[in-house]
Amino acid sequence: MTKELIINAAPQGVEIALMEDKKLVELHNEKIDASFAVGDLYLGKVKKLIPGLNAAFVDVGFEKDAFLHYTDLSPYVRSLLKFTNTAINDKSEGGFDFGKFLVEPEIIKTGKIAEVLSGRPNILVQILKEPIAAKGPRLSCEISLPGRFVVITPFNDVVAVSRKIHSGEERKRLQKIIEAVKPKNFGVIVRTAAEGKHTAELHEDLNTLVQTWKAIQENLKGATPPSKILSEQAKTTSMLRDLLNEDFNRIVVNDKNIYSDTRSYIQKIAPEKADIVTYYNNGSPIFDSFGITKQVKAAFGKTVNLPSGAYLIIEHTEALHVIDVNSGYKSVSNNQEQNALETNLEAAEEIARQLRLRDLGGIIVVDFIDMKLQDNKKRLADFMEQVMQPDRAKHAVLPISKFGLMQITRQRMKPEMNINTSEICPSCNGTGKISSSIILEDEIEKNLSYLIMQKHKGLTIEVNPIIHTYLTSGFISRRRRWIWKYKQKIKVVANTNYHLTEFRFFDDNDEEIKL
Repeated sequence: MTKELIINAAPQGVEIALMEDKKLVELHNEKIDASFAVGDLYLGKVKKLIPGLNAAFVDVGFEKDAFLHYTDLSPYVRSLLKFTNTAINDKSEGGFDFGKFLVEPEIIKTGKIAEVLSGRPNILVQILKEPIAAKGPRLSCEISLPGRFVVITPFNDVVAVSRKIHSGEERKRLQKIIEAVKPKNFGVIVRTAAEGKHTAELHEDLNTLVQTWKAIQENLKGATPPSKILSEQAKTTSMLRDLLNEDFNRIVVNDKNIYSDTRSYIQKIAPEKADIVTYYNNGSPIFDSFGITKQVKAAFGKTVNLPSGAYLIIEHTEALHVIDVNSGYKSVSNNQEQNALETNLEAAEEIARQLRLRDLGGIIVVDFIDMKLQDNKKRLADFMEQVMQPDRAKHAVLPISKFGLMQITRQRMKPEMNINTSEICPSCNGTGKISSSIILEDEIEKNLSYLIMQKHKGLTIEVNPIIHTYLTSGFISRRRRWIWKYKQKIKVVANTNYHLTEFRFFDDNDEEIKL
């Protein structure tokens, strides 16, 4: 699989498209004034405790207070509260030595939030979910700082290795290296990208993160809530950090500053990959040149067409997302079961892409085409698991139920990507219905009768060409009937700029009469 990152810098922000085998799979928008992004650290003030929810509302500077649940407090929240208070009031040059910080006892999993956050203290929090719709951000006190190869978690001394590294020997090797170099009071999670890396590379990545923690400690000095303490890296950099691997073979940027920053970052984390970054200045829009604009238009509508003729209908409700699979005119054989299986497999691949592309979260219910054989249902469920493996969001796929439905849950970390590919019809105002010709005729005549009563003469009615034909066709046309009825000259003129139900009246001086 080849991966390309296309970065489009625009006045309002940066758009980032991730392509896999020339197919758009992720689309990210980073606005210039973006705030409260996932990973940002804030000094917040506990405003209200809600014992019934076992949660607290915290002021971090957003228009609505952020939500902090007890389960997101972290076992080391007492240590975090102590650290926050110590760092704010620290007067020493260069800050206190975190290695000598005395860690407090852990809290219990089944405790009450009022016992932990009594007194409504100031607390260092990390954005867990960005603000979505009318909800404020969701917070976590489980502070983690991600690097290229490792993630550090303060206040514990645990070393863990990613389960995606399957070799037992490699896991032991990485654990020994980290245990030998990690500072006191820091837990470390070794990421999958660390597989095969040397001690020097791991040590350098770890030291960078420790320096970031020292910067947090310094930024807390004298801080008053609410205030931002540390921003997550730019979206481009964080995507490279999480995604860069041997399959990543091209990064194209249309902005010189982002180009130099991206190249510098890659030279630092993967020097052998520095040449994959290229600067684009071809004149035409970068997304048009790489076919991204076309794919966006095709992928974000209510109906998503598949190459075979099958199609998906994607509906959004308050509680969940519903995806309906339709076979269209696809037919691979005379066997109905085989047709259903082939269509469902094709649809599953596109559904996995759509979940990433639109960043759909929560509960997703998929209504696949009915299949009778249990083996085919299992094959479809297994395939769905397979095509969703590249998805970085946490997700779970349930087997097909007896009603033929598949349920998927997926974590959403940012507002859902929803690009509107339709607009309200000017004729029906979005109702899906327009006035019938007979009703429209009655409405025109009602206004005509009123104007004649007001002593207007030599009236001209301008209408859409279709309505013009309707009013003037036939020997005894509707226009002619009006002339006989009102005993005065009436003209009907076609205007191609009018929508179907639009009409206007003009007097004998060609001035519009406002009704």
